[in-house]
Amino acid sequence: MRRSGDVPAVTAPFRFPRFFVTSPAPCPYLPGRQERKVFTELSGPHANELNDALGRIGFRRSQSVAYRPSCVGCTACVSVRVVTNDFEANATQRKLVRRNDDLEITACRPWATDEQFQLLRRYLSQRHPSGGMAGMDEQDYADMVEHSPVNSVIVEYREPTVDGRPGRLVGACLTDRQADGLSMVYSFFDVSPEARPGLGNLIILDHILRARAAGLPYVYLGYWVKGAARMAYKTRYRPLEKLGPQGWTLMDDAELAPPATAHELA
Repeated sequence: MRRSGDVPAVTAPFRFPRFFVTSPAPCPYLPGRQERKVFTELSGPHANELNDALGRIGFRRSQSVAYRPSCVGCTACVSVRVVTNDFEANATQRKLVRRNDDLEITACRPWATDEQFQLLRRYLSQRHPSGGMAGMDEQDYADMVEHSPVNSVIVEYREPTVDGRPGRLVGACLTDRQADGLSMVYSFFDVSPEARPGLGNLIILDHILRARAAGLPYVYLGYWVKGAARMAYKTRYRPLEKLGPQGWTLMDDAELAPPATAHELA
């Protein structure tokens, strides 16, 4: 694959951000449960530092807001990150990288394009037709990409250039560069019947390699819920750390194994 492309100043807005809590809403991962989030605004000259500090304690960014789950009686959502220096791709992952070695990968400034939006629409319609982002329009997408108060890029994945014309866009990821790693805010890719298989996995592998090359120790993958099928892919990238009451700790194979079925327990 070809690729291109201490303590902050003491100010009240950084040291004492104002936090708010959302109203309860149906949980998108665990049926029958309610989710609630705590959030704060990212703004001003120290937005990057605040985002870095909050990222280390499990917050995620959405536009100019940093948030994390704050659900009553539930701690199922666990922040996870890949340890880039110790990551070793398995045979399947190495094969996937080789198979897509012709893709042209570029880190672009966070500027929304119609080509990106059309790819996102197709992705959402196939993968998340009833999700919270399914109704996004062009302005919503532009807000998601361009309203970033921190150091962000859009990483584009394209088929090879032909006769001087850029190849077709097959994947993209909105990514924040934090002090200690890359945070994958949102990725989307071609899911049509003729799409290259494994593009979502490839995007994560590429980010691990990018972070390692930049000397960044982690790739933040967001939240993981054990037993949630939509989250299972995150366990393929090891070593994986989780954030708990004692800070970040390595997850072992027993934690990462899928839950036993009723038949297996019988």
